Amino acid sequence: MNGHELVSNPPRQSKTTPTTDANHFVLTFENNRFASELFGQYDQNLKLIEQRLHVDARPRGNSVAISGEVTATNQARRALDYLYGRLQKGSTVETSDVEGAIRMAVAADDQLQLPTMEKKAKLNLAQISTRKKTIAARTPTQDAYIRALERSELVFGVGPAGTGKTYLAVAYAAQLLERGAVDRIILSRPAVEAGERLGFLPGDMKEKVDPYLRPLYDALYDMMPGDKVERAITAGVIEIAPLAFMRGRTLGNAVVILDEAQNTTTMQMKMFLTRLGENGRMIVTGDPSQVDLPRGTKSGLVEALQILKEVEGVSVVRFKDVDVVRHPMVARIVRAYEAQTAVPDESL
Repeated sequence: MNGHELVSNPPRQSKTTPTTDANHFVLTFENNRFASELFGQYDQNLKLIEQRLHVDARPRGNSVAISGEVTATNQARRALDYLYGRLQKGSTVETSDVEGAIRMAVAADDQLQLPTMEKKAKLNLAQISTRKKTIAARTPTQDAYIRALERSELVFGVGPAGTGKTYLAVAYAAQLLERGAVDRIILSRPAVEAGERLGFLPGDMKEKVDPYLRPLYDALYDMMPGDKVERAITAGVIEIAPLAFMRGRTLGNAVVILDEAQNTTTMQMKMFLTRLGENGRMIVTGDPSQVDLPRGTKSGLVEALQILKEVEGVSVVRFKDVDVVRHPMVARIVRAYEAQTAVPDESL
């Protein structure tokens, strides 16, 4: 089992009668250094597992004794098994990775059959890999999103901020570019704040649109060395294009990402989607609850999701507040705002 042995022990003797839902076992890992990294500095990763799953995790050397309710201890085992496998493959284990492994282990019991799970015994998370970084799904929706990117030519990732929909889209594009599956990456956003009339802004085209595309740049620099990103932009391999400048083009052999798509009009969205060329991939991301268009203007993203829901080759993945992978406070903020929008504003 990924380099460790599972040793089952009977529950500790106590004066109370053990219940049938109690479980206790010991996981022993072969590689001492990996075990230390797995447990975390001052055993912080084990403490996080204890906190999230309400189990007891007691390390001793390269082993850890897990005890608690049967379902929770099995979830802890699945999470640790997966994280140890990451270390064996040369990846690191950060706090966010532990959080993700816990979420996915719980999903094996809470969700219906998912491709993520193998008989509820082992986690097989969808992932995106470049030379610089490997990203694994941290929620069931992220898992479904990555798998949709792999199989569909047009993917919509919609939902609140902090769910990773844009970051994963850029990561997937970088992966395809490195593998030679496409020749270029095209990044686009509707510049609503400037009314898409960018001429009055100082600088060349890149400097004009940089403020609107900064989140896409950040993801690129995470996935590729900075010097390669700069060279690719200079050579046109990575292209920065305001949405208004896409008209009349055919985009083949490319991954085209449209971010903040909720701020497109109906005509802009139709124009963008019909740019898809041979061996092209399109990824459209946005949050329908954060439309910044003038009052009375229909969002092209909202309309496209309705019109294209039955079209073959189109995948729509919807993220929710439970998929927020930033600071836990972000998920609580999203839920609070969603609750507020459901209540009529008496001040109006």
